[in-house]
Amino acid sequence: MNSLYVGKVSHRRTRPKEHSFSYGVYWMLLDLDDLGGANAASRVFSVDKPNVYSFRQGDHGPRDGSSLKTWITGQTAQAGIEIGRVRLLTMPRLFGYAFNPLSIWFCDDPSGNLAAVLYEVRNTFGEYHSYLLPVDDPSPVIHEWDKQFFVSPFIDMGARYRFALSAPGELMKLTVSESDRNGHLFSAVMSGRRAPLTTGTLVRLLVSHPLLTFRVMIGIHWQALHLWRKGADYRRRPEAPSSEVSMPLVHG
Repeated sequence: MNSLYVGKVSHRRTRPKEHSFSYGVYWMLLDLDDLGGANAASRVFSVDKPNVYSFRQGDHGPRDGSSLKTWITGQTAQAGIEIGRVRLLTMPRLFGYAFNPLSIWFCDDPSGNLAAVLYEVRNTFGEYHSYLLPVDDPSPVIHEWDKQFFVSPFIDMGARYRFALSAPGELMKLTVSESDRNGHLFSAVMSGRRAPLTTGTLVRLLVSHPLLTFRVMIGIHWQALHLWRKGADYRRRPEAPSSEVSMPLVHG
């Protein structure tokens, strides 16, 4: 079912300089097999068309406007994972603009059980990378993977992620922890409660979270300025990974 999740994002950095913040946010959870249903759910939301709120397939996956379901099915097949329904958790475009630091793809197997998760990451340099990881135990989903993609200019590449994820039901929660050889560096929490994807809800969010997608980008640079003023060292950006998706070679 297509729906909204309304909640907050919290960040806490422990080294080299302590820093924390949180802000209210919301996401859409879209069934890639029912984008037509999402398009019809509200007069202020459209799929692949301009509106107050919109979702563009070209913002995700191969970023060429082609079918996202076809793309993710090909990616999971490379990892040896057979999938059925796929749901994408992401922030919509608002007045044509969106910046999604992290979008999450929930990939069920043909029986309806969660089989894989793709964590799609975007940095502020216009680059993208995804981590596609199989699910062995969905309660909760725990993933660990070496960092492959440059995100923050204040954290080195030599780090490892740990994802703790609850699949979206009435509530949704993801905790991302980042550590290096000296221990914990950073953690981020995304959490939200389900709300209906309707015109009324979207209009209320327009008032309660004004210009959200613009504020996300502004907030990232504002917090970076705070870190710089605290004396955090700036790292040069390395080249992006040659592959667009990091994944196990074979799921077995």
